[in-house]
Amino acid sequence: MNRCFILFIGLVLSGMSVCRPVFAQQISDPEAEYLRIRSLAFDGEYAAAASDARKLVNAFPSYGDARILLGRILAWQKDFKQAAAVIDTLLATDPDNADALAAKRDISLWSKENSPVATDIRAGYSFDRFSEPYDRCWRMFKAGAGHKFNWGPAAAGINIGHINIDQTTATEVQFEAEAWPKISDKNYAYFYYAFSPGDYFPRHRAAAEIWQILPEGWAMSAGINFYRFDRNIFIPTLSVEKYVSRFWFSLKGYLYLKDEGARPALYFNGRRYFNDTDYLQLTLGTGTAPDEPIDIQTDIERYSANSIRLAYYGFITKKMAIRIGTGYSREEYAEGIMRNRFEGHINFIYAIKMK
Repeated sequence: MNRCFILFIGLVLSGMSVCRPVFAQQISDPEAEYLRIRSLAFDGEYAAAASDARKLVNAFPSYGDARILLGRILAWQKDFKQAAAVIDTLLATDPDNADALAAKRDISLWSKENSPVATDIRAGYSFDRFSEPYDRCWRMFKAGAGHKFNWGPAAAGINIGHINIDQTTATEVQFEAEAWPKISDKNYAYFYYAFSPGDYFPRHRAAAEIWQILPEGWAMSAGINFYRFDRNIFIPTLSVEKYVSRFWFSLKGYLYLKDEGARPALYFNGRRYFNDTDYLQLTLGTGTAPDEPIDIQTDIERYSANSIRLAYYGFITKKMAIRIGTGYSREEYAEGIMRNRFEGHINFIYAIKMK
C-alpha cells in the first residue's frame, strides 16, 4: 500500500515537472507575439504561424488583430471556410471593424479564384444614344464564354454592333479576348485585345493594367488603353482604391493624348456591397477622356463631358449573375455646344461547368 502510494506521488511529481516548462511558456507580451507570428507568416511558414496564432487567440480572445491575422493565414493556406469563420467570430461582436471587413472581402475574393465553377457563358446588350447634331443610336449585342485557369480567369467573345445615324444603318462585328492573371498575392493584372474588320469599331483595341495591393484595404493601379482608328490613340490611366467597411471607393484619372495636347479626365466610383458579391455602384466623372472603352469612331469627337452612372451586379440564382446599369452625360461635342447623351446595358453570366 505504501509502495503504491509513493509510486503514485512520484508519477504526479514527475508529470508536474514535465508540464512546468509548458506553463512557463505563457504569452506575456501579446503585441510582441503578434509581430513574431506575422513575420513567420510573411516568411511563408504558414503551418507554424497558424498554430501560434491559434494559441494567441485562445490566450487573448478579445485581441481582434490576432484573430484577423489567423484568418488571413488560414486563407493563405487555402482553408477559406475556416478563415471566414474566424473573421465572422470577430464581426459578431464588432460588426463595424474595418480591418475585419477588409479581411472578409479579401478571403471572399481569394476563395472565388478557387471556385468550383470552371466555365461560364455570357450574353449582353447595350445602347448609347444622342440626338445632336444628328440622331445617332449605337446598339451592341455581346456573346462569349469564360474559364478559370490556375493562373486566373479569362474570357473571349464576339460583339455585334449596329449603328443608326439618321437614315443610315450599318452592322459589323468585333472579336475580343481578356484575362485577369494573378501575378502574386499582392499583384494582379488585366489584359485585353480586340479586332474588327469594320469601319465603326476600332480596327485594333488593347488595354493593360496592373494593380498593387497595399495595407489596410488600399490598392493602386496603372495602365494604358490603345485604339487604332484612322490614327493611333493612347489613354494612360492611374487609380487609387480603398475598402471601408462594406464600401469600396476608387478615384481614377485618364489622360487623353490628343493631337492638340494631353486632355485629362477624373472619375469617382463608389460601391455599396450587400454581401460578398452583390453591389450597387455610382460613378461620377468629368473631363475629356472617356472612362468607358471607346466603342466606335464617333466616341473620340467630344471636347468634354460631365457624367453620372448607376449600376448593379448580383446573383439572381446560384449559377446566374446579372449586371445592369444606366448613365447620362452632358457632353460638349463642339466648342461651346452641348448635348445630352444616354446609355444603358444588361449582361448575364451563367455557370455551365464545374471543376
